[in-house]
Amino acid sequence: MTFIVGDNCIRCKHTDCVEVCPVDCFYEGPNFLVIHPDECIDCALCEPECPVDAIYAEDELPENQQEFLVLNADLSEIWPNITEKKEALPDAKEWTDKTDKLKYLQR
Repeated sequence: MTFIVGDNCIRCKHTDCVEVCPVDCFYEGPNFLVIHPDECIDCALCEPECPVDAIYAEDELPENQQEFLVLNADLSEIWPNITEKKEALPDAKEWTDKTDKLKYLQR
């Protein structure tokens, strides 16, 4: 099993999760993070670190976010690895409570 980064991360991109990951399985796009499913060891350290609750265990991924399972797998193959915490996006607070942000995902 793996953990999945979902919709809430888009346009926020907090990286608190990256800092606690023991296997460096996070990958960074312009406005979103993903988890490489083959590298994730299911340690669950990242999930409570996300300030916007954007990380889910694969078997707890909400029905309306199932497409993020494939997105995490696909994008982790092309985006660069991120291993250190960075500042969130400048307007992250404005996007925290917004939903259905997939249309804003920058690849």
